[in-house]
Amino acid sequence: MSEMATTSLSESSLREILVDLAAQARRRRFEVAPNPCVGAAVIAGGQVIARGFHERWGGPHAEVEALAAAVASGVPSSSWEALVVTLEPCSSHGKTPPCTDAILASGIRRVIVGALDPDPRHRGAGLRLLQEAGIEVDFVPRASELDRTAPHFLRWVDVDRQRRPRPWTIAKWAQTRSGQLTPPPAVGGGRWISGPESLREVQLLRGRVDAIVTGVTTVLHDDPRFTVRPPGDPSKPPLRVILDSYLRTPPDCKLFAPPGPGEGAGQVHILCQAGANAARHVALERAGAKVTGLHSSEEDHVALRDVQEWLWEQGVRRVLLEAGPQLLSRHLEAGFIDQLRVYTGNVMGGEGPTMAPWFTRLRLAERLDREVADDAVLESFVLPSE
Repeated sequence: MSEMATTSLSESSLREILVDLAAQARRRRFEVAPNPCVGAAVIAGGQVIARGFHERWGGPHAEVEALAAAVASGVPSSSWEALVVTLEPCSSHGKTPPCTDAILASGIRRVIVGALDPDPRHRGAGLRLLQEAGIEVDFVPRASELDRTAPHFLRWVDVDRQRRPRPWTIAKWAQTRSGQLTPPPAVGGGRWISGPESLREVQLLRGRVDAIVTGVTTVLHDDPRFTVRPPGDPSKPPLRVILDSYLRTPPDCKLFAPPGPGEGAGQVHILCQAGANAARHVALERAGAKVTGLHSSEEDHVALRDVQEWLWEQGVRRVLLEAGPQLLSRHLEAGFIDQLRVYTGNVMGGEGPTMAPWFTRLRLAERLDREVADDAVLESFVLPSE
């Protein structure tokens, strides 16, 4: 692998393309995490004829999108000079097939990368595979370094995290302007804070995680369904995981109602303390839940570390935590939240504790503030405490 890319474009031009692709890919960081932000482009005749980006977690990778856009451009593949990609193409199966397969099938003869895969288990593997297939591989150093474009991915593949892996957890909640998670009784039936546009966003998010986790208090208070409805993708609904130390979940709650037309409902799992009430255990399994006993913590709750390990063993890699202030605080205290999405509705006052004190203690990174109709939305990554 050489450090000087040999195309009709100079190395400085290729560097500019890579820097631009990385900047555009980074805009999608909260949609793809914990995956890296990646951009790709196809070059023909010294010009970029197609671009592609990794748009969402579980979706097609940038290389696949760029190659598809190149086909749609009408420029014959025989004229394609190179594929430029900000990160080494993947060579293993995950949510999608290896990008190296798509590159080999495209017939393209040169690949130019701006960064190597930082994961020691995969670093260089994709490039070696391409080289062995006769594709020329070039490297433009320091063009799309991950500490600038996707530092969250570096935390995800960190050696310490790999040693004791746990899912990537996104904490989502809606709050009033004063930080309460429950609105005044006269607002939204005492339940809804955010508007319909924000609720549609949440459906999209639910369709892009492996599991939704909540606590029994939320089940008792709100009687939620945690299903996926359009515009979310109901075809692969996430597991619905309830942390319920003493099996207080009612067997007739809405979690066990059959999904409606066009609605996706994942398997209900209830995680309790080992040895919890046997009669309730049987009743909940008859209702359709799978009940698993775990160790208890010093606070007499199901141990969150055991929950994390159980989720990982089920193949869960991306979690949406939709819970009340107590369970949210426990996760934050344990350092088990990686990403935030907080909706602040146009509502004053409210009931119960506020999450506001946490914002003075959290180390937030790459924060994004935006608006959805009347709601303010905060998105951010959460850094480990120092």
